[in-house]
Amino acid sequence: MTLATLDGMTSHKTAQTMKPATAAKKLGVYLEATPAEFREGVVSRDELNALQADPPEWLRELRRLGPHPRQVVAAKLGVSIGGLTRGGITEALTTEQIDALKAESPDWLVRERATQAEVRKEAVRLKEKDR
Repeated sequence: MTLATLDGMTSHKTAQTMKPATAAKKLGVYLEATPAEFREGVVSRDELNALQADPPEWLRELRRLGPHPRQVVAAKLGVSIGGLTRGGITEALTTEQIDALKAESPDWLVRERATQAEVRKEAVRLKEKDR
């Protein structure tokens, strides 16, 4: 029982909302590439769930073509966000740009992928050791 109920008042559930930047991060999209009405409002938990369950065309297109936020770019390239920065990548990239980087395979990308692979191996080793 809530304190409001104890006072004889009715309890009203208010919709939990989030800033567009938070919602964009949860959706894995670059905020600046979303429609103006998304960027300028607030997003309720129900609206976020609806966007995830049945993404509108703009969201499907953003996820497919980009531009993608840095955490998505890093994941698609198999490097850390710090690795992106060390490689000089500070902006959002499109899927086409990411594919071009993969094909080009610059030295920094090869180096950062190797570093990331070592980090993952070490994490697995430590997890196994703790068992």
